[in-house]
Order: sequence, then structure tokens, then C-alpha cells
Amino acid sequence: MFNWSVDGADRVIPFAFAVRCELVHGPLAWGGKKRRDSIMQKRKIGKNIYWIGAVDWDRRLFDSLIPLPDGTTYNAYLVQGSEKTALLDTVDPPMADVLMAQLARVNKIDFIVSHHAEQDHSGALPHVLERFPEAKVVVTPKAKGMLIDLLKIPENAFVTVEDGERLSLGDKTLRFIHTPWVHWPETMVTYLEEDRILFSCDFYGSHIATSDLFVTDQGRVYEASKRYFAEIMMPFRNVITKNIDKLKEVDIQMIAPSHGQIYDRPSWIMDAYRDWVMGKPHNLVVLPYVSMHGSTRRLVDRLVSSLVERGVRVELFNLAVTDIGKLAMALVDAATVVVGVPTVLAGPHPLAAYATFLANALRPKARFLSIIGSYGWGGKTVETLAGMIPNLKVEVLEPVLCRGVPSKTDFEALDKLADMIVQKHKEQGFQ
Repeated sequence: MFNWSVDGADRVIPFAFAVRCELVHGPLAWGGKKRRDSIMQKRKIGKNIYWIGAVDWDRRLFDSLIPLPDGTTYNAYLVQGSEKTALLDTVDPPMADVLMAQLARVNKIDFIVSHHAEQDHSGALPHVLERFPEAKVVVTPKAKGMLIDLLKIPENAFVTVEDGERLSLGDKTLRFIHTPWVHWPETMVTYLEEDRILFSCDFYGSHIATSDLFVTDQGRVYEASKRYFAEIMMPFRNVITKNIDKLKEVDIQMIAPSHGQIYDRPSWIMDAYRDWVMGKPHNLVVLPYVSMHGSTRRLVDRLVSSLVERGVRVELFNLAVTDIGKLAMALVDAATVVVGVPTVLAGPHPLAAYATFLANALRPKARFLSIIGSYGWGGKTVETLAGMIPNLKVEVLEPVLCRGVPSKTDFEALDKLADMIVQKHKEQGFQ
């Protein structure tokens, strides 16, 4: 039991009821009260240009798949021209009341630019249209059909724009640049010409919940951006190359993404993307593994030691406990992937199969792959895993599998595998 006060009257309520209020209504919703009196208000990033949106400090999983160790933000932006006003993107539906509170003092919105149909960007569109029914939703032609399907927005609410088309707000001009497959087929970005700001949607994004509007800790943001790229963008590297080239001639002085902090000195993140997308793999072996009774772990330890002695960097991931986001980040730079796997019921351990499936889906630029592990009486571990990587353009190096506890001959085979990896990396010029 504890005391609380409403309008000066002391009340005593059970702790269990307090917890239920927290879970059902949120920490600022006592008595059904909304969060609107305590939210972060719009913040200025340029003349008549504002960040609005929501900081999601508590979210720890995205799409029921992607870990969010630092939470995230849902960034929307308000651009007020001398004649018209545009809202760029909205927020995830659970945060719609935050966005609507920020828009409460905005008299009119003429255009709502939807860069991407996914819920965390466009999910609150119906709420905004209810408040501003005369606003037109500006989208790519492909996004129009997707938003009709996903949110049941009436067709007459949309205005479609072609690649490179401009929209005047009076003294401010929005130029729309189609960026398909960054990371859905309908995506685009918006360039504010007079202020030289790129509103980049998921391009250059990062999952960080923070009160900082602009990047203040470049190291932290670099890591979060690389994780974001690895988990979301890496499968589309080839198309992203074309989109990076498309932006090459645009004078970008600021990047305002849909997740994470704003880049007021954006050259470093643009350089990082070029390396992640187009740079060579590094002299790096990524080694995800699982070991049931220690035999596979002994093989892993020997291979790591042999590689390090030969000047190859190794990133090791115990799949029983690893953060898959960290594994995805390591795959961005890896030249070689070696999967450490015991055999279970005549096939690969499920965690190793999952890691292999993940690597196939992410399509890293690795050039070589091998498998090491142990088995008891036989099975088709190698054949099964090899069949799970059709998307990877890799050369498969000779696997090393041992029966039971590894022997001297098995360790010598691992040393030969290390020699082969070193030779392959040198031939390709990986550093």
C-alpha cells in the first residue's frame, strides 16, 4: 500500500493496482490521463524546421526479431514554408498520442510526406488525417497502393510524385528522390533545397533512444548505425550502391533520418556507408558456433588460435548467448565465415542452422565459408548447411568434422584450414 494525491486528496491504493495502471495505461496515465502534458515538444533544427516525434526508451525488440539494446526514436519533421506546411513522416502507432500532442498547436498541415509505408513511419497517418482532413499524403506511386492496403487510407487522399519531382512550400522547396529497396520497394527520401537537409527515412538511420537531437557521441552512433545497416540494409547492398550514386551530386549539409540522431556534420556517416556497401571485405573471420559437450568448442579454440597466429582477426560468437545484432555487424566486414556446429539427430544444431539462415538472408560480402564440428555416429550436417546459403556468393572451403573428441589429426586439419584462409585472403588483397 502507498499514498498518492489527486487534486489534493490523499488516497491509498494497493501496489498491484498501481502496477496494473503502469502496464495498461503507461507511467503518465494515472486515472486514464494521457501522456500529452509531459511529452517532449517539437525542437528546432533550422529556420521554421522542427523535429517532432517520439523517443521510445523502453523498446527492446523490433519486428519480434531485431534486438534494440538502446531503444529507438520515431522521427517526424515539420517544415513550415511561407505558403504551405509539410509534415514528413509520422510515428509508430503506440506513440500516436505523443505526435498528436506536438501537433496540437499547428493550425494547418497541407502535405504529409510518407517516405516509407512501414508502421513505425506511417502507422499514425490515420490520426493525422483525422486532425487535418484536407492534407494530402505525398508518396511514390508504389507506396500509394501499399498504404491503401496497410492503413485503408482513401485513394483521394494521395498525391503521387515521380523521381526528382519538386513541391514548393513558398520559400522552401522539397525535392523527392526515389530510393527503392532502402529497404522496401516504395521508399524515397526528401531533400530540402534551400536548407540543404536530406530527410533520409531509414537511410543512415540508427536505433538509439536519447535526448540529444544531434549526434554528440560519434563512436556510439557509428556502432548503432552499423548495427542498423547490418540488420536492415545489408541485404540490399547492390541497390543501395545505385542510390548512393544518385545522391552524389546533392549538396547535403545535414541528414535527418527517421530513427536516431540528426547528423549536422554528415560526411563521416556517408563515408561509412560507402565502405560498408562498396568496400572490400576485411582480413576477418566471423565464427558463430554452438557446442553441446565441448568437442566443437575445442575445434573452435584451435582454429581461432591458428588464425590469430597467422595474422587473421577473428570475431567469435557463442550462439547460445549471442546478440544476433552483434553477429550481423561483424558480417558486414567479414571475408570468411566459419560455422562451428555439432550434429543433432543427424543434422546441424538448430542454433547453427538459424545463424546460417540469418547469414543467407543478410547477404554479406563474405567470399569464403567453411564448417567445423563434431558428430557421434553420422549425419548430413555439411550438406544441410551448404544447402541453406543460396544467396551467398562464397567459395566453400574443406570442412573439418571429427567423430567424438577431436584428435591430433583433426587439429592438424584445422591448421591446414587456417593456412588456406590466409592464402585466400592474401590472394584477394584483404587487409
